[in-house]
Amino acid sequence: MLPSWMIPIAQRIYRKVFNDPPKPDFSESQYHLLTALKCAVSYNKYGGYCVPESSRHRPAAKTILSNDVYEPKTIEFIISNCGNGDVVHAGTYFGDFLPALSKHCSTNSIVWAFEPNSENYLCANITIQLNYIQNVSLKNAGLGAKKEYSLMRTADETGRSLGGGSRIISEFSNEPSGTEKVEIVTIDDTVPTDRVVSIIQLDVEGYEKEALSGALMTIKRCLPIIVLEVLPNSTLLDSDWFTDNILSLGYRIKNTIHDNTVFMCESKI
Repeated sequence: MLPSWMIPIAQRIYRKVFNDPPKPDFSESQYHLLTALKCAVSYNKYGGYCVPESSRHRPAAKTILSNDVYEPKTIEFIISNCGNGDVVHAGTYFGDFLPALSKHCSTNSIVWAFEPNSENYLCANITIQLNYIQNVSLKNAGLGAKKEYSLMRTADETGRSLGGGSRIISEFSNEPSGTEKVEIVTIDDTVPTDRVVSIIQLDVEGYEKEALSGALMTIKRCLPIIVLEVLPNSTLLDSDWFTDNILSLGYRIKNTIHDNTVFMCESKI
């Protein structure tokens, strides 16, 4: 349960997200969000974090709850290379990157953060409040090729939370247990054309092609560094689509950090 000092913060976020009263489109697996948000607060050198209790078994949550930094080299790379531009960061999870990105990006930069999982999004909002963050635009949505609604699997067959491993699935019709309906938006529609994007960092559990498809105008306009965490069985990086739409712009592999592949445009190397 939340400590007493966090209840007003949680109530404000609750009213903002669910528009008081909440929208009646919850699946059965989401009704716990209407009663109490079970979470823990932990800290590391970058700031404070609201960690969902359901994610205690997940790698990022375990790391943060032990007061350490998850994917420290990825964070260090982003804050060392974002320059004066904006950063696109998806999926945000409970905000394990947000305090670091917020503090170390340029004063006028914006971190465009996306998290479709409702519980994770609520926790990320509290993480923002805990750190008095002002330069993060957090949206309760996933990234895709077009604006639509889709289905996200948020728990496995036993009901155990997938946490940051929640993923968009194609089986929309029967809405199986352990899923929730989520909004999908595009980077091109969300980030204004007068913003300069320096880095796009995607951890979207197999939905990289769709997310990049919805960002092609931004990529062509800004030629940002692209940081992709792709699943082990993914064929995206060897696909004709990736060659025709990303590599054709001059992008090449610059580095690998943790499980991320870093692409930079040759003209900017």
